[in-house]
Amino acid sequence: MKFTDIGEESSVFPGEYILHKPSSAIVLAGAFNREKNIIRVFKDGRLFEDIIANFQKVELSKKEYKQHKDSKCKKCKGGRT
Repeated sequence: MKFTDIGEESSVFPGEYILHKPSSAIVLAGAFNREKNIIRVFKDGRLFEDIIANFQKVELSKKEYKQHKDSKCKKCKGGRT
């Protein structure tokens, strides 16, 4: 897993996981507003916003993504949906 800066050409979509650099936490994106230079995210069940420069995108390699998709649910022993 690696982290990349959110540049002028990239965007963040609601439901995407991103890194909040000041808190070193992976958070869930809620809203992305380039004009206001903010991203609203959920962290620990609370909604907050910060400037775009304080976030980085999470990138998985093909191997990491495949491992995630092929992992089994421990409760029901079935595949993830």
